Amino acid sequence: TTDMDTTDRIEQLDNVVLSPDKNSVVIIDQTLLPNRLEYLTLSKAEDLYDAIVMLRVRGAPAIGIFAGFASYVLGRQIKTQDYEEFSGKFFKNTAYLNSARPTAVNLEWALRRMDGVVRENPHKTVPEILQLLERESLAIRKEDIAMCTAISENGLKVLKDGDSILTHCNTGPLATSRYGTAIGPVLLGHERGLNFKVFADEPRPLLQGARLTAFELYKAGVDVTLICDNMASLVMKNGWVQACLVGCDRVAANGDTANKIGTSGLAVLARYYNVPFYVLGPTSTIDLDCPTGADIPIEERDGEEIRSLWYREPMAPAEVRCWDPAFDVTDHSLISAIVTEGGICRPPFGESLRELVSREKGDAP
Repeated sequence: TTDMDTTDRIEQLDNVVLSPDKNSVVIIDQTLLPNRLEYLTLSKAEDLYDAIVMLRVRGAPAIGIFAGFASYVLGRQIKTQDYEEFSGKFFKNTAYLNSARPTAVNLEWALRRMDGVVRENPHKTVPEILQLLERESLAIRKEDIAMCTAISENGLKVLKDGDSILTHCNTGPLATSRYGTAIGPVLLGHERGLNFKVFADEPRPLLQGARLTAFELYKAGVDVTLICDNMASLVMKNGWVQACLVGCDRVAANGDTANKIGTSGLAVLARYYNVPFYVLGPTSTIDLDCPTGADIPIEERDGEEIRSLWYREPMAPAEVRCWDPAFDVTDHSLISAIVTEGGICRPPFGESLRELVSREKGDAP
C-alpha cells in the first residue's frame, strides 16, 4: 500500500494483471482511491467474486479482463486429469463469477469466451486446456488495450481542439486497460497536444467521478473541474460544454444503452441544451440478443451505499427505505452517436449496430 502523490501516472499503472506465478489475479483496489494505492492479490473464488460485487474492480472492460484471469486462476486449482470432471467444475466456477453483477455484458462475454475454450477442446489433456485458457485470458487483455486505443482514435473524430467536455462516472484507465473509453479521446488528445477541458461530474452514491475520473485526469495533466451531477444543467445552460462523453455497460439492439445511474438524465439535459451526446464503448458491450433497453436487467445495490458508505455517521434514519439502482437506460433517441473500436454508429442504430457487429465478425465486407 502506498499513498498517491502528484508524481504517479495512473494511466501507466496495470490495474488488472495475472500474477507472475499465474496462481492469482492482482488488481488495484479502486475503493481506496484517490488517497491510497493498494494492490490486492486474489485467488479464492469467494474473494474474486467479492472483488466484483464490492467494486474493488469495476468498469465493464476491466471486469471482462478480470473475469478471464479469474476463471483461469480457478481452473488451475481443479485437481483432476479427467475432462468431464474438469469441465463441470470449470463451468460451475464461471457461472458463480457471472452472477456477481447482472447489467454489464462484458462479464458474461469474457466468461463465455473462457467456457468456449473448454467446450471446444474435449480431446485435449487438462494441462493443454489450461495453456489455452491462459492464452485466451491474456488475449482478452491485449485486445482491450488495442480496443481502447481505437475507441479513443474514433472519439477524437467527434471532437475539436479546445472543446469542453462533460463526463459521467468513470470510464478511464482504471475502468479498462489503458486510455479508457469515454475519456480515452481526452487522454489521447492531450498526449498529442490538444487542449480539452473537462467537467467531471460526481454521481452519487459511489462518487466515482470525484474519486476516479477527476483523479485520473488530474494525474494526466488535463484541465479538469469537478462538479456534482446535479450541476450539469447549469454548466450546459452557461454554454460551457460542447459535448457529453459517457460510457456504457450494455447496448441493446435498438441503441438503448445502460450506464451508470444518472446517464439518462444527463442525456435529456443534453438534448434540451443542444449538446451532442456520445456513448463510447467496445463492440463487446453490444447485445443484439437484447431488443431494447427494457430488456436490460438493472442491478440494485445495498441501500446503505446511499445512507452511510462515505460518511462517518449515517446521513438518513435507519428506518428510511433506500433504493439504489446502479444503472439506468438512455433511450436511443437521445444519443448522437455510439463510438466503438470498429467505427462510429449513428441513427438508425438498429441498422448501424447490426452492420458494425457483422463487419467485426467478418460476415460483411
